[in-house]
Amino acid sequence: MLAWLVRAALTQRVLVLACAVLLVVLGVRASTDVPLDVFPEFAPPKVEIQTEAPGLSTEEVESLITVPIETAVNGVPDLATLRSKSVLGLSSVTILFDRGTDVIRARQLVQERVTQVQSRLPSAARPPVMLPPLSSTSRAMKIGVSSKKLDQMQLSELVRWTIRPRLMAVPGVANVAVWGYRDRQLQVLADPDRLNAAGVTLNELRLATGDAVLVGGGGFVDTPNQRLAVQQASAIQTADDLSRTVIKIAGDAPVRIGDVARVTEGYAAPIGNAIIDDGPGLMLIVEKQPTGNTLQLTRDVEAAVAELRPGLKDVRVDTTIFRPATFIERSIDNLSRALMIGCLLVAIVLFVFTRDWRQALISLVAIPLSLLGAGLVLLWSGATINTMVIAGLVIALGEVVDDAIIDVENIARRLRLNREAGNPRLAFDVVLAASLEVRTAVVFASLIVMLVFLPIFFLGGVAGTFFQPLAIAYVLAIAASLLVALMVTPALCLFLLPNAPIKAEGDTRLVGWLKQRYANTLPRLIARPSLAMGIVAGGLLLSGIGYAGFKDQFLPDFRETDFLMHFVEKPGTSIEAMDRISIRASKELRAIPGVRNFGAHIGRAEAADEVVGPNFTEFWISLDEKADYDASVAKIKAAIDGYLGLYRDVLTYLRERIKEVLSGAGATIVVRIFGPDQ
Repeated sequence: MLAWLVRAALTQRVLVLACAVLLVVLGVRASTDVPLDVFPEFAPPKVEIQTEAPGLSTEEVESLITVPIETAVNGVPDLATLRSKSVLGLSSVTILFDRGTDVIRARQLVQERVTQVQSRLPSAARPPVMLPPLSSTSRAMKIGVSSKKLDQMQLSELVRWTIRPRLMAVPGVANVAVWGYRDRQLQVLADPDRLNAAGVTLNELRLATGDAVLVGGGGFVDTPNQRLAVQQASAIQTADDLSRTVIKIAGDAPVRIGDVARVTEGYAAPIGNAIIDDGPGLMLIVEKQPTGNTLQLTRDVEAAVAELRPGLKDVRVDTTIFRPATFIERSIDNLSRALMIGCLLVAIVLFVFTRDWRQALISLVAIPLSLLGAGLVLLWSGATINTMVIAGLVIALGEVVDDAIIDVENIARRLRLNREAGNPRLAFDVVLAASLEVRTAVVFASLIVMLVFLPIFFLGGVAGTFFQPLAIAYVLAIAASLLVALMVTPALCLFLLPNAPIKAEGDTRLVGWLKQRYANTLPRLIARPSLAMGIVAGGLLLSGIGYAGFKDQFLPDFRETDFLMHFVEKPGTSIEAMDRISIRASKELRAIPGVRNFGAHIGRAEAADEVVGPNFTEFWISLDEKADYDASVAKIKAAIDGYLGLYRDVLTYLRERIKEVLSGAGATIVVRIFGPDQ
C-alpha cells in the first residue's frame, strides 16, 4: 500500500504538487473565516429554569416554587447534576446533563416536566422561563449605557425599543440581559385617610384602576357590503387621565381616583441596578450561543452599535467594559508569532545542518502543508479554532518536519551515490527506492508519536474537554506530515534534487565539532557505565526536585486585561447602599493608572444568568494594554482589600467561569451542608 502510494505520487508528481498548492490556497482562504474562541466548550449540556415571584421571601420561593420544580424535573433522562438557587423573588433550577446529550432534546424533556408542574405553583409566581442555551464562557460583551441628560427610565425605553432588539438580531447572540432597567408605569399611591373620608375601599380603587386601563375588543358592525371592526381606544395616556377616572358616585358627586390617591409616573421596586463610570446607567450583557463565533459576534455587535450611534443623542455607549475578543486577538497574535518564530528557527537549523537550500526548502514545505491540512480537517468537521487547538499545532511544529527530513536526507544521499556510480540509474528509480527504504521507519515513528497522546482522549470532565482539542490538533498535524513525507516530499525531491550541484559528502563545521565532542565523550561513558547511570540519576533527581516546587494548578494564570470583583454585603442590604459602595469603588479604581473604565451591576436582571440578591455586586474594569500589568493589578487588589466587613475578591472571567462549571459557584472553596431543615 505504501509502496503504491509513493510510486503514484512520483508518477503523478505534477498533480501532487498542484494539490499541495491548492491546499495552501484553501487553508489561507479559510483562515480568514475560521470561528475563533478562547477555549473549547467545556461546560456540559445545561438547561436553566427561572421563575419570578415578586414579593415572596427566599424561604417561600424555595418551598413553594424551587422544590416542586426540582421534584418535577428530577429523573429526566441523562440527568447528571441538579442544582438550584432561591433568592428574594426568584427561583432558579439548573439541570446539567451527561456530556454528549442533545441539548435540544433535553430542553424538550424539561419543558414537558415544567408544564406539568406549572399549574401547582402559587399565584404570585410568573410562568417559568427556560433560559436560552449559552456557551461555556457565555458573556461575549458588556456594554455600558449612560447619559448626563436622560434618567434611567428614559434610557430604559431607549434600550428596550431601540438598542436591545438590534443586538438580539446579531447572529450568534443568545440573550441581552439589562441591569438597571426601569420599566415606566403609572402608579396609584393610595392615601388611607382620603380613602376613608370618601368611603372608598382599597379593593374598589384597585378594580377601578384595572378597568380604566383595560382595553377590550369592540366587536364589529355589519353593513350591506362590509364588516367593520370597532377599535376601542384607551382613554388613559397620562397620569392626569388616570387620576380623572371615576371610581363611583357618592351622592350626586363622582369620586375620582385623584381624590383618594396620588397618580404618578414611576417604576416598580428595582431588582438590580448598574453603575457606569461613577454614575447610574444601564449595563447590557451580551450572551452568546454555544456555536457563536466570539470574534465575529463582537465585531457584528460593535458594528450594530456604530449604526445606532447617530440616533442616540446625549447617550454614551461604552462597548469596552468587558470585551473577551481582545484577549482572543492577543492570544492568537502571540501564538501566531510563536509559530512564525518557530518556523524561522527550524529553517535556520535545517540550512545550517544540510548546507543546501533545496533540501531545507523541501523539508520546510512540510510545515505549512501539515498545519494547514490539520486546520482544514478541523474546520470542515465543524470544530472551533481556539487557543488549545493552536497550542497543539505549535507543539507539533518541530515534529512535522521530522518525517520530511528523514526522507530528504536519504534521497539526497542516494542521488549523490548514484551520480558517483559507474552506471547511474534513472532519478525516478533512485528517488522511489530511497523513499521506500525509509518508509517503515517514517510510518512507525509517526504512529509512536501519535500513540503518546492516546491517553488524553480518555480524559473525562473539564480536563478532557480542554486538552482533547490540543491532542486532536497535534495528531492531525502529525498524520498530515506523514502524508506529506510519503507523497509531496518525494515529488519535490524529484523536481529539485536530480540536477542540483553535487556536493562532497561531509559535515558542516558545527556538525563536525559536535561529532568530535560526542566521539570523545562516548568511550568514557562506555568504559564507566556507573558514571553514565549516575548522571542520568542526578538529572532525574533534579527534575523531581524541580517538579515538587511547581504549583498544582489546572490552568495557568492568564494575563487578561479584564477583571471582575465580587462584593457581597450582609443579607438584607439595600440596592441604594450597594449603589453608594459601588460609586465609591468606581472612583478609587478609575484613579489607578491603567484602568480605562468601570462598570458594575448590582442585584440581578430579568432572565439573566446571575441569581443573586440586592446585596450582591459585581465590578468590571479593563486595563490599558500599555499599562504596567503587575503594578496595576497590585494596586487594584490593594484598593479592593480596603473594603472591610464584606466578602470581596479579584478574579479574571475565564478562571471564574471554570470554577462555576466545576462547582456551581465562582468561589475557590465551596462548602455544602446537608441535613434536616430544623
